[in-house]
Amino acid sequence: MGKKVKEPFSGSSYESNNRFFRATGKGMSSSENIARGKADIQAKSQLAGQVQTNMKQVSDQYLRENSNTEAADVGEKFESLTRQVMNTQISDLRKIGEKKFYNGNDYTVFIAYEIKKNAMFRFLKKQAKVDKKLSDAERKTIEAIIDEELKKLPEDE
Repeated sequence: MGKKVKEPFSGSSYESNNRFFRATGKGMSSSENIARGKADIQAKSQLAGQVQTNMKQVSDQYLRENSNTEAADVGEKFESLTRQVMNTQISDLRKIGEKKFYNGNDYTVFIAYEIKKNAMFRFLKKQAKVDKKLSDAERKTIEAIIDEELKKLPEDE
């Protein structure tokens, strides 16, 4: 076993909480640009995974509580909408840190990102309003799910 190493962007200020989705990435390569690209992809993938997991839990819980006849359909559409949103460029995605190290051979790049949950939910709601694939009933249900989540967020936004 080797010596424990504290990497940049570790600790509670770089973890998701009730206001932010946060993620970090690490990339290594002999090329600085490739190392940065790997760190960037890893952080964004982690962030997307967190958002999708959160949205799945939220929609499942909402649909259980509000025994909706088209529950499965709405759940799938909500997950699809979440995936679609994560695949687009989210304007509120903020880089909260980047550090680069070079050991003489390889670059190691660490990147940290965050998205305000408030902005994420509002963006999802806006996308639901313009999504042509949703019926009016599905749209209303998805908006209700998002409104429930927005109510849970701290007021200081």
